[in-house]
Amino acid sequence: MTSPTHLMLLALLLAVLTLFCTLVGAAAGLLARIDGATYAAALLRGAVAFAGSATLSLALLTLATAGRI
Repeated sequence: MTSPTHLMLLALLLAVLTLFCTLVGAAAGLLARIDGATYAAALLRGAVAFAGSATLSLALLTLATAGRI
């Protein structure tokens, strides 16, 4: 059975990862816009960066918590 402390720690870590991925996506979109991309292209680049960082972060989180929960 999983303890409430582990669940709270996992929820907090997921919130931090979501914030990090959002910041990565926003930065990528902003840099693309500064580089001269249209708003649609900048939004798409930000979304791709968000999805890539979320995938990598969740894969690392899964690897780190495998067997503990």
